Amino acid sequence: MENPLPAPRRRYGGKSAEQRRAERREALLTAAVEIWQESGWAAVTMRGVCARAGLTDRYFYESFADRDALLATIWEQMRDETLEMLLAAILPHADAPPLDQLRAAVHAVVHHIGDEPQRAQIVFGDHAGSAVLEQRRRETIQMTVRLMIDLARPYLREDVDEVGFQVTVLTGIGGFVETIHAWRAGVVEAGTDELVEHLMTIGAGLAPRFVRD
Repeated sequence: MENPLPAPRRRYGGKSAEQRRAERREALLTAAVEIWQESGWAAVTMRGVCARAGLTDRYFYESFADRDALLATIWEQMRDETLEMLLAAILPHADAPPLDQLRAAVHAVVHHIGDEPQRAQIVFGDHAGSAVLEQRRRETIQMTVRLMIDLARPYLREDVDEVGFQVTVLTGIGGFVETIHAWRAGVVEAGTDELVEHLMTIGAGLAPRFVRD
């Protein structure tokens, strides 16, 4: 006897259950991003997000195990968008000297933060007190270090000190993040282009030790 055909999936308003679930998840993410940008990560609560999205707790747990899972998802999305922006800024300079590529990357990120401070609040804001965001921050720094090392690889000296280069890039990325925090807090008073020049002065000073003439 042949197996009966599976029952058709029910649709509401022309949308499948999967589509409706995806829309609810997106609404929760949008609400959480808005709250985070307005008031910081600590203001992102399950009830607050549900209230802004117009959904009940049940639908929150349909998409996220808890608040940390929601925060991690937003962070990862914004991190990926930032890295994509960085790579897109470098691409037109792929045949240029490495410091020109670095300048393009620094310029893009600094102007992104200066021009869209609310958006930058997520990746470049203060995450103290959140273990999951601190972990994501450390992972992102390591990811960016690996990316920058890979991009610099074709330009390095044959006898380059690999450990020294890794430590220098790690120090540079970590220092960049802390500088951005200080800049956003008003501790470092500089315009966007001025800050880019200060950062590039540091990069140009470190490069000769590792990059071919």
